[in-house]
Amino acid sequence: MLADLPIFAICGRSGSGKTTLLEALLARLRTSGLAVAVAKFHAHRIDVDRPGKDSDRLFRAGADVFLDGPHEGFSRTLPAGRAPALTLANLCLRCDLVLVEGRKPLPCAKVWLLGSGERRAPREFADALATLSRDADRAEITWGILQRWLPAQWRQPPVYGCVLIGGRSTRMGRPKHLLVRGGKTWLARTVAQLAGVAQRVAIVGEGALPRGLDGVTRLPDAPGLRGPLAGILAAMRWAPWATWLVAACDMPNVSQEALAWLLSTRRPGVWATLPRGPGRRGVEPLLAHYDFRARGLLEDLAAEGKSAPSLLAGHPKVLAPVVPADLRAAWENVNTPAELARRRSSQENLCGTAGLSSRGKHRATPPRLDKPAVPHSLIRSRAAAPSLAPPPRNRPARG
Repeated sequence: MLADLPIFAICGRSGSGKTTLLEALLARLRTSGLAVAVAKFHAHRIDVDRPGKDSDRLFRAGADVFLDGPHEGFSRTLPAGRAPALTLANLCLRCDLVLVEGRKPLPCAKVWLLGSGERRAPREFADALATLSRDADRAEITWGILQRWLPAQWRQPPVYGCVLIGGRSTRMGRPKHLLVRGGKTWLARTVAQLAGVAQRVAIVGEGALPRGLDGVTRLPDAPGLRGPLAGILAAMRWAPWATWLVAACDMPNVSQEALAWLLSTRRPGVWATLPRGPGRRGVEPLLAHYDFRARGLLEDLAAEGKSAPSLLAGHPKVLAPVVPADLRAAWENVNTPAELARRRSSQENLCGTAGLSSRGKHRATPPRLDKPAVPHSLIRSRAAAPSLAPPPRNRPARG
C-alpha cells in the first residue's frame, strides 16, 4: 500500500545532512499550502518529555498520552509492535505528504545522502531516485524530484464511483432512480457513466434495483446517520483508500465529461471538490469528488450530528470551482413531476430540432451507453498540469 501513498524518504547515515535537507524542503512546502508530516524511526531511546511532568508520569504509568493545546499537539505512545508501514499510512489520512528521515529501507520513493567517505548508496537503497553527494545542491535537486513525483503520486489511489439512492422521493411520488430515459433507468445510466471512468461502482442506499444491475456492489447507508452523508460515509468506510466520485440518482444528465472534469481537480492539497453553478454561493456535494482524506472531515460532521456534506465548503482543503458552461447540465437535478415534465418537453424539442436539421432522413436516437463515451486519453488531457502551487482559496459557501 505504501507504494500508492505520498510517502517520500530522506535516507542516509548519521551526520549525512538529512535534517538540514528536510528543513530546507519544509520551508518550500509550507508556501505551497500542503499539510506535511515528518516521521523519524529511532533505534535508540526517545526522550521528548520532562521527568516529573504530569504527561511523563502518566506515560510511565502505562498509558498512551495525547496533549492538545491552542497552537500545537503532542502524542506519546507505548511500543505495541506497531509496524512502520501502518504508522506511515495512518499519517497519510490527514497529511498531503509524509517525509521520512532515517536509514530503514521502506517500499516508498527515496533519495540517499552520501556521508563522509561514502561513494555510493548501500545495496538495499539501489532503488533510490537519486544519490546526492555533499557538494550537490541537495535542496534544489530534491525539490525538483518532489515537483514531478508528488502530483503523479497523488493520482495513484484507485477511483471508485458511488450512486446514492437512499432518498425518499417524496416530492416526485415514486423512486427517482427507477425513472426511465432513452430505454434505461436513471440509475442504470448513472452507473454506466461512472463505470467509464471508475475502477469500481457501488450503489448505496435502500430501494429496488432494475434488471441488469444485480452484479453491481450494493451497500447500506452507514448506521446511525441520516441524509446523503450516511451514503457517502458508507462508501468511504467500505473502501477507505479510494478516491470517490459521488453522484445522486436524481441527476439524469451525469456525463463522463463531467466526471473527467471532477477528476482533473485531483492534485496535492485538494481533499474534495464540491462544484458550484455560476453566481451561486452554495455548492453541489452530490456530484462531487472526495479524496480519501476527506473522510475525516465528513466523520467530524457526523460526530457533530450534521448531515449535509455541503458544510465542507470553505475548508482550506476543499475546492468549490464554478462548473464549466459546457458541463452545467450534468449538475441539474429533477425533484418533482413538473420538473420531470419540463425536462421531457425540452428533450423532445431538441430531438425535433435534430430531426429537422437532417431533413427527415434520420430520427434522433438516444446515445448508446454500453460503451464509455470518453476515452481515458481525454480524461488525462483535461487534467490539471502537475503543480505544487497552493490551491486557490475558496469563498465560504453555504450548503
